[in-house]
Amino acid sequence: MAHIACSLCEAICGLEVQTNANSVVSIHGDPKDPLSRGHLCPKALALQDIHEGDRLRTPIRKTPTGWTEISWTEAFDHTVDHLAKIRKLHGPNAIAVYQGNPTVHSLGALTHGTSFLNLLNTRNRFSATSVDQLPHQLVASLMFGHQFKLPIPDIDRTDHFLIIGANPMVSNGSMMTVPDFANRRKELRTRAGRMIVIDPRRTETAKIADEHHFIRPGTDAALLLAMIGVILENTKGYDEIRPLAVPVDWAEGVTGLTGIRRLAQEFADADRAVCYGRTGVSTRRHGLVCQWAIQVLNIITGNFDRPGGALFAKPAVDLIRITGKGERDRWRSTVRGLPEFAGELPVSTLAEEPEIRAMVVSAGNPVLSTPDGPRVEQVLQKLDFMVAIDPWINETTRHADIILPPTTALERDHYDLIFHALAVRNTARFSPAVFPKPSSRRCSPTTRAARTPWPR
Repeated sequence: MAHIACSLCEAICGLEVQTNANSVVSIHGDPKDPLSRGHLCPKALALQDIHEGDRLRTPIRKTPTGWTEISWTEAFDHTVDHLAKIRKLHGPNAIAVYQGNPTVHSLGALTHGTSFLNLLNTRNRFSATSVDQLPHQLVASLMFGHQFKLPIPDIDRTDHFLIIGANPMVSNGSMMTVPDFANRRKELRTRAGRMIVIDPRRTETAKIADEHHFIRPGTDAALLLAMIGVILENTKGYDEIRPLAVPVDWAEGVTGLTGIRRLAQEFADADRAVCYGRTGVSTRRHGLVCQWAIQVLNIITGNFDRPGGALFAKPAVDLIRITGKGERDRWRSTVRGLPEFAGELPVSTLAEEPEIRAMVVSAGNPVLSTPDGPRVEQVLQKLDFMVAIDPWINETTRHADIILPPTTALERDHYDLIFHALAVRNTARFSPAVFPKPSSRRCSPTTRAARTPWPR
């Protein structure tokens, strides 16, 4: 029996994996895991399908007659030669990098990937960040001094949980690692706490809330600024913020939501309250304003950095010490002049950059997941060279010249560097590989850093 943590999403659920030789017999939740407490979702069960399913196990190269299996040496040499040639002729920015969401769930990619990116030295770096959690990180950088100083709702001790544009019943939390959310919701109710959900859709989380208020999509900023205004009516100080508040009547007309004053007063009156918003408020026109206003709401009600409110986690590995604070606007995209953040340009500009001639895609499918996917696909079709790190041929990797398949999650050691820092409880769990790595496979760091992309 192997005891590991699932690395497929933010929840870091503890698992019990029963094996026989090189096969998975069963996967169950680990009841002794102090964070997930035996919780299990379909993603964890899929680890067996990923490990034993129809995936690439050796590098492949595209030829005029189709895909051909090749050795790792040939794959690395071919990749190095082409990237080096393109870099020499057109400069480092001719090589673009796209990193998909699974990159942050890979210990190897996080510890060795930075060195690889530094070697490439390209400004054309992209990831899922700009269509996901960028407002969280930028607000953290502006308000608290570092992109990873991210306040986490203390769901286990709060009395009043206000959720805006998030569905943790399905996600197990996002930018809030909270496995077993359903039982934590029951515990909140047992101690007479309340959960209020603001969402245009009757989500799975809204269905179990004490109150669900529908809101017009994209108007969350008006709601939050009106709530701030109500609370400041009976609060001293915060003179810089007062002019930013909006009238309740106006906000109710914009949002279609009545009772904003009551929502604000009940939040302020609760002994321990916390406001949390996620993708639904982040990936909007005013996503940055929303995330800022959420933290302002927690601060002005005295619910910041206190039990039951919004807290900073204390992970075993301190991300603040080993990562950049979140620099911004050091360069801009070529066409629209959009600023970079933390070394990355908005992914919506990927298809616009005229100097891109080669691309490295790691664990991502931007043809499906980024804005204007068909245009991204057209760009991929015109590249001089593309290499993908992925165990499958998908809508994006099918355009690659070389595909390098990494090991599966069960074939490599793992420690979650990112999501322990976002968890509702301070825990640490190292997961040794369940199965030995076959000699024909490479872990992500080996794949990415085994060769420099230009001759020394």
